[in-house]
Amino acid sequence: MPHPALTIAEDRYTAIRQAFDADRSQMTLMLARQMQLPEVEVIRALQGDLAHELDASRWEQIIRAFEALGNVHVIVSNGAVTLEAFGQFGKFSLTDGFLNVQTKSLDMHIRTWELASVFAFRKPSHTDGREALSFQFFDRRGDCAFKVFLTFGGHDPSPEILERYENLIRQFVKQ
Repeated sequence: MPHPALTIAEDRYTAIRQAFDADRSQMTLMLARQMQLPEVEVIRALQGDLAHELDASRWEQIIRAFEALGNVHVIVSNGAVTLEAFGQFGKFSLTDGFLNVQTKSLDMHIRTWELASVFAFRKPSHTDGREALSFQFFDRRGDCAFKVFLTFGGHDPSPEILERYENLIRQFVKQ
């Protein structure tokens, strides 16, 4: 249950932004846990300079656009484990509501009926402070379904990667 002081949306968003600004490299999953909020609320509170909500009704187009990005870092986290993979999207198929990604490096079966919101998000990486660019998909409960990182620390994004990231935002931004 959220802290009573965080019940009004505007106050909650202000509190989230202040907590995030205290350490911009912190993991949003951990901040959400500390504030007892769904992670999507943390990302939504950071809209503008850091987060851009994309049109979730275009989830398939967004995911298929990842194929052109080459190898990306994919993180899937649930209540008990976090799994990280490095690979390329592709070899898509739709079966009974699942969008399947089945390449040599990624094997995902996405429950599309659970997808509720999508954000482009950029912040300093929690590993080394380098800029991390990601696309984050959230389920109907506000938990993260999966995250796709174009950069994940180690180096800042190249101008080419940054341009691809910004083009995808422009293409799929929620109107």
